[in-house]
Amino acid sequence: MLRIGIVAGESSGDNLGAGLIHAIRKRIPDAQFEGVAGPAMIVAGCKPLANAEDLAVMGITEVIRHLPRLLRIRRRLLRHFLEQRPDIFIGIDAPDFNIGLEASLHQAGIRTVHYVSPSIWAWRSRRVFKLGKATDLVLTLLPSETSLYEQQGYSAKFVGHPLADQAPEIQDRAALRKTLHLPLEGQLVGLLPGSRHTEVDRLGPLFLETAQWLLAKMPELNFVIPAATQALSKLIKQQIRTLKPDLPVLVVDGHACDVMGAVDAALIASGTATLEAMLWRCPMVVAYRVAASSYALVKGLRLLRIQHVSLPNLLADREIVPEFLQYRALPFDMGRALLRLLQDPAARTAQLESFATLSRVLRRQADERAAEAVLELLAEQPTLAG
Repeated sequence: MLRIGIVAGESSGDNLGAGLIHAIRKRIPDAQFEGVAGPAMIVAGCKPLANAEDLAVMGITEVIRHLPRLLRIRRRLLRHFLEQRPDIFIGIDAPDFNIGLEASLHQAGIRTVHYVSPSIWAWRSRRVFKLGKATDLVLTLLPSETSLYEQQGYSAKFVGHPLADQAPEIQDRAALRKTLHLPLEGQLVGLLPGSRHTEVDRLGPLFLETAQWLLAKMPELNFVIPAATQALSKLIKQQIRTLKPDLPVLVVDGHACDVMGAVDAALIASGTATLEAMLWRCPMVVAYRVAASSYALVKGLRLLRIQHVSLPNLLADREIVPEFLQYRALPFDMGRALLRLLQDPAARTAQLESFATLSRVLRRQADERAAEAVLELLAEQPTLAG
């Protein structure tokens, strides 16, 4: 019986893991999975040894604060997998957590795969060597990433992005608004300040202030915020009551992609949501702020090596989406960029045409390709080949 150890961090990794589990089980129905899992992976059949949300920590100083707890979880997982050795181990994203675990398991003779290359082209480029030595194979979501490993003699394979496979070719905005009980008439703007408490705490007030600025220019506007969890919904509603009680904004539980498909434009925190917005054909402006101490450390050590941070811009290798980062993330500037998307058809069309081109590059049946790559690696082991 095939036994697979698997560790995913937060909701995006959970979704990737669930898709991979389903695709492997199509080929090997009795395959067993255990590790760090979120709700989607658990439903897919993964036995949880810890919860994926336990690894959802962003920012250098934030990680340092949670480091003792993260190290305890990793030591416990290492002991477990060394005592009950899986046929293969798959680390999904969460590189700061997974690479060390993968390295120890790989050294013990267990085949290891890392699914989702960390942003080595953006910062901390020497991780290509750590990851290459720790794994037998890296599965990448972006086509340009494989060469970074192959140039150093490591094995990598581009599988495409599962979100691109899931995204509809055409959006029925009216139907989505009706389903979500959103205003059917007039223009609607989405506000997506992130899926973590720290992000919403830091970006929520800034996004509401931007909405207020925009409303002064276009009084007929309405706004909607999808909350990733009940806890975040409570936090967002509290921010609205405290800061902008008169703002015409609705908070919906989940359904972030449907919200993106329903709105005319969105202000979005940098991260996976920008890729989702691109795939769901949502014109967007991107913003992000990290803790001041994290930002100072990154700048001081010159760790950041790229001009852009949002995935659409990285894929296009040019700015197709306006970005406002750290101290440049100001309501006036972000509001003006959103206003242009709402009022300038040429600007809106230019973004949407670029989104369509990039979406085609990523649509590759990623779950199936990732499963094939994992099983091909397994077939190379004599104990499993026969």
